Amino acid sequence: MSVEADGTVFIVDDDDAFRDSLCWLLESAGHRVVAYAAAENFLTAYEPDQAGCLVLDIRMPGMNGLELQDELKRRELTLPIVFVTGHGDVPMAVSAVKKGAAEFIEKPFNDRAFLGLIEKALKLDAAQRREQTRKMTVTARLEKLTSREREIMRFVVAGKMNKTIADELCISIKTVEAHRSRVMQKMGVDSVAALVQLALEIDPRRSAH
Repeated sequence: MSVEADGTVFIVDDDDAFRDSLCWLLESAGHRVVAYAAAENFLTAYEPDQAGCLVLDIRMPGMNGLELQDELKRRELTLPIVFVTGHGDVPMAVSAVKKGAAEFIEKPFNDRAFLGLIEKALKLDAAQRREQTRKMTVTARLEKLTSREREIMRFVVAGKMNKTIADELCISIKTVEAHRSRVMQKMGVDSVAALVQLALEIDPRRSAH
């Protein structure tokens, strides 16, 4: 099963009838759906490892949609949001998109257009999670390097030749070559170009230790 297919569509809307109709539409299209009448209820129940997207009403009693978006951002949760808006809420929805929401759609909307936005949001979430997993893997590999191997890696990434590295560290070229080989093996790469690409994705403050 793909990550997209395994994602859940979360709905947060205080309008019972509208919420039920969205559930029916999404379930009819084969999506798994979990619905909430209030933003606070969603925040209490949602776990960060749950893949999917969020269909969110802007105007709600208590915490409104924009406030929920801000809270998710504060918690560093990147669940893509599709805002559902009334006519007067379009300026707010545009603002929400500028702040990172995936999309917004205005009531009344075409079912097919709405389902298209959901598919897009689920694919975005899947892509984000794949990238996050990849970065975690790279970081885990980096943490297996010794301090000397990290030092050698920084020199290699900077484009320095083995002899230059050996001279600067006052070690033999053979020692540099051995460390360099272990760096490549531990980082799971077979070329300097690939190592440089990984280095660009690592927080320099972490790779500097």
